[in-house]
Amino acid sequence: MSANPFAGPNRIVALLSAVATALMIGAYFAPIWWVSLTAPNYPPDAFPDGIRIHFHFNGVFNGCSAAGKGSRMAGEIIQKDISHEDERYNPITDKGKDVNQGAQGLDCVHEMNTINHYVGMFPIATGAPVEKPLAKFFFAFFAVMLIGFMLPQRAARVRLLSAGFLAVAAWMLVDQYALGGLQAHVAHYVSETATFFNEPEKIRGWGENVTRITHLVIGATFVAMLLIVLGVARVRAFTLVLALIPALLPIYFLITYAGWLWFFGHNMHPWGAFTLKPFMPTVFGEGKVAQFSTYSYPYWGYAMLVGVMICLLLALLIRRRQLREGSVE
Repeated sequence: MSANPFAGPNRIVALLSAVATALMIGAYFAPIWWVSLTAPNYPPDAFPDGIRIHFHFNGVFNGCSAAGKGSRMAGEIIQKDISHEDERYNPITDKGKDVNQGAQGLDCVHEMNTINHYVGMFPIATGAPVEKPLAKFFFAFFAVMLIGFMLPQRAARVRLLSAGFLAVAAWMLVDQYALGGLQAHVAHYVSETATFFNEPEKIRGWGENVTRITHLVIGATFVAMLLIVLGVARVRAFTLVLALIPALLPIYFLITYAGWLWFFGHNMHPWGAFTLKPFMPTVFGEGKVAQFSTYSYPYWGYAMLVGVMICLLLALLIRRRQLREGSVE
């Protein structure tokens, strides 16, 4: 092995891994996918983007831009629709549905929830209730793996992974339990679900399920950390796993996204104004649901994930050759 651990191929692997890490961290804060609904009662001059939402790893956010001179028209349309569809509407206390909201910028997450309620779907916030609050820890987990992958010496790699994983585990425990992050998240989940679904006992049970599954996922993450450290310490080729797992992030997202779309489309409820048969919402491309046209496409954050995959696959090929040649530990 070269006297300089970051010379030649090692430098290229480190550079590719560093770029992938930066792109991955950026992708966590970026919109990964966007969905928009259009319908005759949402005219383009009031809703230039349709009813548009952006999916991030840590939640779903408003994707509607201000509608300019049509913004008040948009607010009036929202108020009119909600006043007819939801008897609980209060233009003073319900800020999310206030007519003045249109003048400030459209809240299309709330409007999408109203549309979902109209056809009997769960509110958006009920999707991925375990994945969203834990995503930041998974990304930190992956970042530690990639930094470890940069190191050509096994002993240094094991030490870095051990220290990094201990830091991530401590952060997860403090955030979720000591600071009440899990409790606050479950309370929000229950509150958001109750906004459209009036069965307190059932909702409470769902909240308990979210808590139990989160406990299991956190425990499984700790086990995965231990197995990775042991694997890297005992098996030379196991080092490749450090880059392979984060490289598959675009695939993880698509599987999770499609899975939750299936859940929403196959768990309809009778509260809707009209009944739809179970269906698979559009994952990619254009579709039709009742009078709504749907659009679902990757956004610039997904391009960052693809960049992560490309960089890490190249780094993996180089490191794999090094392992065969015995130039790295």
